[in-house]
Formats: sequence, structure tokens, C-alpha cells
Amino acid sequence: MIYYITDNRSQAIKLSQIPEVDYAALYEDLKERLKQEQYHVAHYFARPEEERLRFYLILLDDATSKIMISSFSMEYYEDIALPSLTALHPALHPFEREIAELYNVEFDSMPWAKPLRFSYNRRNRNSTIDNYPFYTIEGESLHEVNVGPIHAGIIEPGAFRFICNGESVLHLEIALGYQHRGVENEFSSTDNRLRQMLLAESIAGDSAVSHGVAYAMAMEKLSGKMADKNLEQERVVALELERMAMHIADTGALCTDVGYQLGQVACEALRTMTINTTQAWCGNRFGKGLIRPSGTNKPLTKEKVDMIRQNVAEIKRRYNEVREDIKTSATLLARYEQCGIVPKQEMQRIGGVGMAARASGVKRDIRSSHPYLVYGSQIQHESITKRHGDVMSRLTVRCREVLQSADYIEQILAGYTPAESCRPDYDLALSSESISIGLMEGWRGEICHVAITDKEGKIETYKIKDPSLHNWLALALAVRGEGISDFPINNKSFNLSYCGHDL
Repeated sequence: MIYYITDNRSQAIKLSQIPEVDYAALYEDLKERLKQEQYHVAHYFARPEEERLRFYLILLDDATSKIMISSFSMEYYEDIALPSLTALHPALHPFEREIAELYNVEFDSMPWAKPLRFSYNRRNRNSTIDNYPFYTIEGESLHEVNVGPIHAGIIEPGAFRFICNGESVLHLEIALGYQHRGVENEFSSTDNRLRQMLLAESIAGDSAVSHGVAYAMAMEKLSGKMADKNLEQERVVALELERMAMHIADTGALCTDVGYQLGQVACEALRTMTINTTQAWCGNRFGKGLIRPSGTNKPLTKEKVDMIRQNVAEIKRRYNEVREDIKTSATLLARYEQCGIVPKQEMQRIGGVGMAARASGVKRDIRSSHPYLVYGSQIQHESITKRHGDVMSRLTVRCREVLQSADYIEQILAGYTPAESCRPDYDLALSSESISIGLMEGWRGEICHVAITDKEGKIETYKIKDPSLHNWLALALAVRGEGISDFPINNKSFNLSYCGHDL
């Protein structure tokens, strides 16, 4: 099997260099290769190229830090069903479902042949969210509970259908796509880099820095104008501040759902202090305006460095007290432990990523497996993992990552020397007929942006993968066998993104 081999620090690749193979060969290779824990698919998508569909597969080797790219083609109207990889490896289900939805490609033996997003440009216009084919079970003792399609707390669209036997959940199916926004198409509809940057920041509002960095990396690889060391350091500080803020917020949300008001109030205050630190740096609590291609408008000064270091040290000290209180509370442990278990084997099968995967013992973290920015050089990242895969494990990973992020920020800023920074470059000339990958670890997990340019160097195709794409299924597995009243703490322990899915 032939792949183009690269890594996460390399520049863009000419499309002509990407091998084009027979699907049968790719299928046979992935059939065996994906049985190994070190491999997983970062992205898999199709796009029209003249009179054919060309499929691109981006495979990650976590053991060697390699990014492996291959492709295959089929005639646009070719009436052939491709053997489904999902039938062998469930982790590929969102990719095959999207390809089928957009291009009417059939996958033989596909076990989950349902729409993924109800995209505005889907082929089957008769398929709507109103006739989504929910799974059903019949039985006199069973009943269904429907939640949604609008979340009562955060006003985001999503439908949750529980099948229960009394209070026990037998099955949960999560249907998204109520608010497909066409974000990917917007990237290719404009050449304005600033507009594209603003789009990236809006993919998932709580991950503005993460998606902003992924976009900036993709553009810098296409242009060859890479970030300097100071800019790389600043981006890592921003990323770890975002991680701290969101993990602290989720700690408070979990405290809320079990009635632990002290933890809730303390975390709300600390989360506010964290995002206010970001606001004092760049003028926006969520870091919007901070990440820009090949430069920055908000460079760190000595005063800002001192402010961030002081605030982060105080946040770390106070948050650790909350963490110790949770660890020693028998009441909280009784609710969190052995609740919502997703075993390591199941998390691997569905392609789980990020904090949720690490809580189940799946050591999947782009910061260590495919280093970028100053990870792997200045920061030697060690992933925090747990093995029980329950609510408590997911909370514990969050707690320890907050403290770890605080240490990383201090490590960077202790040796940081402010210098004159490059201004953003919104006129980057992009390499023509090339593919570029922006791969990084957001606070939820793996984020992958893929940009493909045309003959004139304009973005022709832009594909985005938010970590929620994989982890929604993990939430559905977590609640099986649990009481339906425990759904809120399971949901909060994942805290997945609706808008990150409904691109």
C-alpha cells in the first residue's frame, strides 16, 4: 500500500504527489492496519475533480509521528457500492456517512447508513431532520423519552431519543444537523484571509483559539510563511489558557448537577478569572482576535506576561483546593465513580479522541504524538490518562490538565523575552494545487483542518473535523445501563459541541 509520508511540521504537499490507489488495496490495508492502536484516521472525505470523485484519506501513526496520505477515485455517476470500512472499524462511520450524504456514494454493509448533518448541499433532498430514522425497540415494558430538538440550557440544536426500561437507559440515539451552517463552503467562497480567520474562530465559540490555530497552521504551511518562535510560544499560552478556562467551567457544571454549590461557585469565579486574563491580553474573553496568520495584533508585553503569570498561579492554587475537596467528598464520589463507563476497547473502536479518550486509557494526544508549535521542543508533553472511563475519570483528567496547563504557561513565560512581532499577513500567496493540514489538540481533543487549493492558489475545498464528531457516540455508549437521571452528569463530563458537529 502506497502513502505519501509527512509530519505535522512540514509544509503543504502538491496534489500530484498524493498517491492514487485502487479502493480494494486501500480497504485491505486499512482492514488490518486500523486494528493496531497506533493508527487512527484524522480525516476521510471526497471532492469532485472534473468528471470524477476523488477520495482523500489522512491516516495518523501515533507511534512514529507520521501523517500518511493516500487517495482513490471513482466516476462521479459510477453505480458501484464500495465495501464499508465502518463495518470493520466503527470509527469511520462519520466519514462514510458524510460522503454518502453529499454524493450518494453507497457503502455495502454500512451498519449506520443515516445522514450525518443534513447538509444544505446534500444529494437526497427528501431526507430531512424531520424524518430521521431513529432506532426503535418494541416491548410492553419499554418507553421512549425525547429531549430536544433545542437544548433547554444552552439553546443549541440536537435531538436525544432514549429507549428506557423503567429508569434504566437501554439505548440513546443522538441526532444532530438541525443547524447545518455551511461553514466549510464559506471558506472556499472568499479569498479574504481575515474573513476566513473570523470563520475559523466561529466554528465552535468555546474553541476559538484552537480552531484559529488550526486554520493559521494550514495557511502558513500553504504559504511557507511560518510562525516565529515568539509567536509559537504565544499561541501555546493562549491554547493552554483556553484549556484551563473550559476544564474549570466543566468542573463547575459537574458540581452543579450533583448539587455541590461550593464547587460550582468557586469554579465559576475561577473560570471568570481565567477568561478575564485572556480578555486583558487581547480584548476578548474567548481569545477572538488573538490568533492571526503569520503574525499577531496582540503581542505579549512584559506587563501582560507578569499579569498572566500572576493570575495563572492564583487560579492554579485555588482550583487545586476545589480538586482536593471533590476527591475527598464521599457524596460526590458516589455519584461520579462507576457512572457512565466507556471501556478502552469501545473508545478505540469508535475513534474517541481527546480528554474523553484519555480518561478511558486511550493515549491519544496530538501534542505528544504529532508535535507542533513549541510542543515537542520547549514543552515535552506527557498525556494524562486514566483507565476507568467513568465520569470521575473524565473529571480527574480535566482537573489534572488544568494544573498541567498552568505549569506549561509558567514554563513558557518564565523564559519569554518580548520582541517586536510580525503583523498578520492577510495577503498570503498560497501554493497552487496543494493540500495542507492544520492538525492540533484542542481542549476537547483532536482538531483537523484540511485546505486544498486550485490552479490559481485559491482555496477550493476546506474540510474541518472537530473532536465532537467522534465523541458524541461515546456519550451514547456511556449512558447505556445507567439511570436516565444520570444523563446530565454524563453529558457534562463530555461537554461536546453541537455547532462543532453541524458545520
